[in-house]
Order: sequence, then structure tokens, then C-alpha cells
Amino acid sequence: MTKPLLNIALLQMNIHIGEPDRNFEHLLSKMEQAMQGSVKPDVLMFPEMWNTGYALDRIHDIADRQGERTKSVISEFCRKHNVNVIAGSIADLDNGAVKNTIYMFDREGKLTADYSKIHLFRLMDEEKFLASGDRPGHFTLDGVQAGAMICYDIRFPELSRRLALEGANILFVPAEWPHPRLHHWRTLLMARAIENQMYVVSCNRVGTSGTTEFFGHSMIIDPWGEIIAEGGEGEEIVRGTADLSLTDEVRGRIPVFEDRRPQLY
Repeated sequence: MTKPLLNIALLQMNIHIGEPDRNFEHLLSKMEQAMQGSVKPDVLMFPEMWNTGYALDRIHDIADRQGERTKSVISEFCRKHNVNVIAGSIADLDNGAVKNTIYMFDREGKLTADYSKIHLFRLMDEEKFLASGDRPGHFTLDGVQAGAMICYDIRFPELSRRLALEGANILFVPAEWPHPRLHHWRTLLMARAIENQMYVVSCNRVGTSGTTEFFGHSMIIDPWGEIIAEGGEGEEIVRGTADLSLTDEVRGRIPVFEDRRPQLY
């Protein structure tokens, strides 16, 4: 049965580059903190590449082999707290190649889906060290059709539109999006929500890596493009509630999908 209201907690956190042990410890502390309070989240999400950061020059040595450590830690947490987790994304070593991969877990700790970043960001030399994914990130969360993209992916509207056409009502986006492109971040995420008439939920990191500063501003955006929750530029847990019935309402009032003419484009 589809849950009409989805309580979301975004773990906007700093990432220690090249220090998986420290990052796992920090993440678990934030996860426990997120489960406190009177309103328990239905889903948690983390930033992109939270286990290693962009330590690309030694990524093969420190990546999580087949995601085994991540799977073990997150699965146990989900079972303990009865919560879904969109486990940000990690550096994931499989068959000799490292991918930037999201793992999705249900309330029972079962791995339900995964998605590896399709579009690699040349400005950070991702294509020199990482292998790209080869399929969209479509999955189900508490009976809700959902999609996942990672950071640079949001610059490619074709991908989010495909996910929407396949039934996604909510899109999850972990990221490491830096200054000075805050305006791009906010504008692109709102555009993806408006044009696809679905929720967009993004979790960005904070802190500094080398000379690069990351600004946070994790957001929950509704299908009208209205921001219902947004973080600042420091570590925090950003909380908000998605009313999934709003997606059908918006799509009914402005029938974008019925008015498409794909034969012309």
C-alpha cells in the first residue's frame, strides 16, 4: 500500500577525503541523531561519495569492495530502526572497476536496488578513475515509484524525464556540488521538479576538500517547484515531509505528460 506521506531526513555532512573509517563512524553518528525526535523519518539519505570523498588518485585502494561494508552497516541499521535508506553514493569497487554507486535499502534491511552514476564529471577527472553506469535508477520505496540520479546527472534532463515517464513520483539526488555554482544547483533541481511534476530530494555535502568548498543547501522540492525544506552551509539534518498525493494532483491540473509530442522531438 502506497504511503501518502513520506517523512524524509537528509544527512548534510562533511566528508573526510580518503578516510573511510572516519566517514563510516561520522555517518553512523548522524544516522542515530536523525532517528531522534517525535517524528521518525521514513527514509534517510546521504551525500555523494561519502565513504571516500574524491580521493581519486587512490580510489581503487580505498573503495568499498562490492559495497560489502556499506551493505552490512546500512542493512543492520535499517532493521534496527525500521527505516528506508538511500545510502548516498559510495566509491564501489567491482570487477576491477570503481563506480559511483547508490544502494537502496528497505525497512527490513533488504537491498532493493542500486544505481551507478551515468554522467561522469570531467572537471573533476571522474572519467579517468571511475567507470560509468549503464542503466537508469528506477526503484520502489514504501510502494512509491521513485528514481535516483547523482550530482552531475541533474544537468541532463533526458534522464529525469525518462524516470518520470517510467512512473517515478519522487527523485533522490545525492551530490558533492561546490561553490561557486549554488545558483545552478538550486535552479536545476527546481527545474527537474517543475518539468516532471514530481518531488526532488537532494542531499549535498558541506566542508572543504583541498581548495574546493561545498555549500550544502540540501533540499526537498515539491512537484510545483516549491522548496519545502532547505539546509544552510554547515552540517545539519534537513527534514521535511513529501505528500505523494500532490504528484497526481499537479499532473492532473497541468497535463504535461498527456500533451507531449515525442514524435516531433
